Amino acid sequence: MNQTNAKKLIIKTFKNYGLNNQHATICANALINAELVGAHSHGLARLVSYCNRIKKKVINPKPQIKIKKISPSITHVDADNAVGFIGADLGIKHAIINAKKTGIGFVGVKNSGHFGLSGYYAEKAAHKGLIAFCFTNAPPAIAPHGAKKTLFGTNPICFAAPTGTKIPFVLDASISMINRGRIRRAAKLGEKIPVGVALDKNGNPTIDPKKALSGLQLPIATFKGSGFAWMVDILSGVITGANHSGKVRDPFDDFSGPQNIGHLFIVFKPGLFIKNYTKRIKENIKRVKKLPKIKGVEKILYPGENKAERYKKNLNKKINIPTKILNEIYSLNKS
Repeated sequence: MNQTNAKKLIIKTFKNYGLNNQHATICANALINAELVGAHSHGLARLVSYCNRIKKKVINPKPQIKIKKISPSITHVDADNAVGFIGADLGIKHAIINAKKTGIGFVGVKNSGHFGLSGYYAEKAAHKGLIAFCFTNAPPAIAPHGAKKTLFGTNPICFAAPTGTKIPFVLDASISMINRGRIRRAAKLGEKIPVGVALDKNGNPTIDPKKALSGLQLPIATFKGSGFAWMVDILSGVITGANHSGKVRDPFDDFSGPQNIGHLFIVFKPGLFIKNYTKRIKENIKRVKKLPKIKGVEKILYPGENKAERYKKNLNKKINIPTKILNEIYSLNKS
């Protein structure tokens, strides 16, 4: 399906479920971007889950969002259980505005939902010449180190910085071996998951995505990954007023109430301490790229270059939507 038609279909679907055109467009842009950068687990495969939660009245399609200005640099957003894209879009916009005015923007968002790719928001700041950190928590999938029960989400850590080129440095990394959306998509399409990324409910390694979803995912770097997940839960959950420590509801299976996910955006000017940031970041990247390469590596890339290449490659291509997912989307518009 070409991108224009895919975007129209997404907007139509969200509007059918009560969103206004502006909010539906924000959601569509984020989902299309995920497809273009190759993050299919965060693309159209997610549309059904958002609509199901609206139908079950645990996502508010007509939110009354409250924006509290705490200081010229600090803003607190109550997203009123909107689709996560909407709360996050507001959050990063206010963080950018604050940073442009004062040098730093610090924005917390509560009562939100799953917002897709963290890098999508951090990159917005980097394209404005700003450095950004983005944090968000998620439903239980990771067991804290030493525990045998899941509590923390796959809570991504995201950082973006301008590079003096068209391609910013964007590190967007889940603290799990693979993101949960990829496991969900594999389960939906009847595919296997890689070895060494998840355990079943009995603690045995599994490549069955359904068993992984009822079991637990493995963090990166063992206890360090678990610690990073905890850190993100504090930053995006505890301090924003959102749910935390295992209280974020699963978007696919738990319709007992809103997710109340939290996001935290920290955005600042790169020249707060120095006047020659662009020269220094270019020098930094150049030094890394000139290092001797291991066998099989043609060039050393910084985080964000691969994604930018995928985006450029896919920009003029049709979006490949698996038949099962496309049929689910069409069914949403019949109900």
